Parts: sequence; C-alpha cells; structure tokens
Amino acid sequence: MKKYIILIIAFLFSALCLNVFAQTKSYPFEVLKTGKGKQSIIFIPGFASSGEVWNETKTAFEKDYSCYTLTMAGFAGVKPQPNPSFENWKTEIANYIKENKIEKPILIGHSMGGGLALAIAADYPELIKKIVVVDALPCLAALMDPSFKSKENNDCTAMTDQMTGMTDAQFLEMQKKTMPRLLADVSKMDMVVDWSVKSDRKTFGEMYCDFSNTDLRNKITGIKCPSLILLESYFINLKPSIEGQYKNLKTANFQYADKGLHFIMYDDTAWYLAQLNTFVKS
Repeated sequence: MKKYIILIIAFLFSALCLNVFAQTKSYPFEVLKTGKGKQSIIFIPGFASSGEVWNETKTAFEKDYSCYTLTMAGFAGVKPQPNPSFENWKTEIANYIKENKIEKPILIGHSMGGGLALAIAADYPELIKKIVVVDALPCLAALMDPSFKSKENNDCTAMTDQMTGMTDAQFLEMQKKTMPRLLADVSKMDMVVDWSVKSDRKTFGEMYCDFSNTDLRNKITGIKCPSLILLESYFINLKPSIEGQYKNLKTANFQYADKGLHFIMYDDTAWYLAQLNTFVKS
C-alpha cells in the first residue's frame, strides 16, 4: 500500500511540474516593467544594446505610462537562445503583447529595434496604437545598394565564424573603432561598447547577418497606425533615398535631428524627448 501511495504522490508531483512548466513561456528577451498607467509603451533596443539605452526616456514617461523595456536574448549579457532570427523576435514580441493582454501599446524602437517595431506594426496592425522608429530604415542594405534583394536562404556561417573567431581583445578593439561613428556623446561611449562586448558573439554574428538581409520596404504597406520616424542629422543629406524607402508607409511623420549620430537619445536629447512627448501624448 505504501508503495502505491509513493507512486501516486510522484505522479501528482510530475503532473504539477508539467503544468507549471507548460505555463512558463520562454521569450527571446528579458522584460523590465516599470511605471504605471493605462497606456503601455514597449521599448525595443537596437543591435547589441541593453534596455538601459532607454533609461532616460523611461524617466520621462513612467509617471503616466506602463513601460515594458526589452533586452534581446544574447545581447548585453542576457543569456542567448538557439537560432536567433529577426522573424522569430518579431513574432515573439507580438506573442508577448497578446499573451500578456497589453492593450494597444506604443512601440518605440531604436536601430534594429526600430526595424522590429515596423515589422510588428505591419504584420499585426490590430495590436499596435503607434510606433516610434529611432534612426532605422526599412532596408539598411539598400541605402548603399538600391537594387538590393534579400536572399531567401541566407547563409550566415561566414559572419558568425568571423565574430566567434576573434579574441576578446580583437572584438573590443573593433567595437572601440566602430562606436565613434554611431555615438557622439563620449560620456556614454564605454557603456555602449561594454554592451557589445558582453553580447554573445554567435548571436552577434547571426543577427548582424540576418538584419543586414532584411527588407521591409514592401511589408510596411500593412502599417495603419501613426508612425514617427526620428532620423540622425546626417540623413537630411540623403532625404530622397531615406524617404523613398518609406514610400509605402503612408502614416510616416519624418523628423531629422539637429545634431549628433545614430544614438539620438544621447546625442540630441532635448530635441528627441520633445518629439516623443508631442507624438506619444497627442
């Protein structure tokens, strides 16, 4: 009799564990929820960046809004997941919104995060209230090659091998050379470089390759919500090319920063926050 009781207890425990684990969903990002408000904002950082890139932005909105700040798996010290892809990340952010019953959030994305905001708003137009795209294009590769076409089965092995084959010192040196072309505020330089250095090298290579092969120029036809496109100051010189990429986004409101580089939230903070406030609160 005692043997059967032990078996029953073991069975019930197993069933409980299976039920608990079945309800625990693993998303390809970490989420920090702060603030309080009926309207939600979801912040999506850029390539190899931490959700901390939104710290100053969140401070401006947390009093009146519920803020969900993501850091993608494999970036800035967050544990990587197997086979990362732009498509999977897009789908899983949309799933997170649906499964957590976040009603009509505003998406704010920087760089690749801006690309994800565009893709989510295009594929799930009923989910999203507004989007803000901070210095991102529907197709980055087309800026240098307007005839660019995505490869269907893009092989990222060479890029991944290159990134994983570097020593830590080589990778750090590469990031130190790259970042001054993206960020003018030198006080933030070490922090942003550190996010890259703490990123999983395989994820870094795979997502760089995958995003470089992403073309949303036709997809954005599906976006119905108001869309604020904030662009770095230099892009004013490429206005026809930039806005040509966005020609299928009929709701686009283009604004060009007065100064600085790719990290607009650091390089032209007052202008950036003024643009966000006007758009988000309108």
